[in-house]
Amino acid sequence: MKAPDQPLACIVDSHAHVYDLARYPFDDTRGFDAAPHEVGSVEQFLCVLDAHGFTHGLLANPLGGYGTDNRCLLDALQKYSNRLKGVALVAHGTAESEFARLSAAGIIGLRFNLNFPESPSLFDVGAERTLRLAREQGWFAQIHYEGDTLLDAIPVLRRSGVALVIDHCGRPNPEQGLRQGGFQALLELGREGAVVKLSSIFRFSRQGFPYRDIDPYAAALIDAFTIDRCVWGSDWPFLRAKHRVDHACLLQALHRWVPDQADLRKVLSDNPGRIFGFTAMPTHFSSQSAEQSSGPPS
Repeated sequence: MKAPDQPLACIVDSHAHVYDLARYPFDDTRGFDAAPHEVGSVEQFLCVLDAHGFTHGLLANPLGGYGTDNRCLLDALQKYSNRLKGVALVAHGTAESEFARLSAAGIIGLRFNLNFPESPSLFDVGAERTLRLAREQGWFAQIHYEGDTLLDAIPVLRRSGVALVIDHCGRPNPEQGLRQGGFQALLELGREGAVVKLSSIFRFSRQGFPYRDIDPYAAALIDAFTIDRCVWGSDWPFLRAKHRVDHACLLQALHRWVPDQADLRKVLSDNPGRIFGFTAMPTHFSSQSAEQSSGPPS
């Protein structure tokens, strides 16, 4: 990543997942399986962050592998609370006290995967209660979808009063153009004040690196959401990727979309700091000292 003109208080990868299969095997609530070579531990993730100059990360509990079992995520947050925050998948009917416990552990959002039937559904009987409890905790609802599945969800989300964060640019289909229904609905949410993650572009690009077919969609998103409500995420460790992916190649596309250094500072630092509550590290953090410096002694 190109060095900014001024030092940043935090540089945030706003979307990633972590796994510890030895201590936390895959759960029956998972939406799909992950191959052993696809997963990565929290220590590996922190090493990747350090190598690319990032200070913090926002972890989403992965539907692929863990589903609504948040134990691995919570363990990572407990060990590295000065660098990480989390977004949970929570089953409807979960005790109210559990929401408070999750907040205290570093959870700041609740994720819904609209295209997976294994995900807690926005249309289930318990969804209204779940969204209300999330709102009372000050959480946002993080929405992952592709295609037009957002259209039916929008009335539920608007009624909930929960702040919205949209994953992965809404995963538009580049073959259908900017006028596709789901993407136009997403732009409207942007104009209403939602936040979008300029993330995981390898999942929906048809051309692959350097992902130039996504450029018109990124431009439309930045225009609708404004630069002040855009954040960036890698989606590490890149489960189910169809080609080789790494931070450097994804960041190159971000630099193309956001060439101005002041705007880039907003996407990588100011915005995630404000929206997700990340603050500056107390001391410089190096990859060699990750395990020793970032958490309590084991």
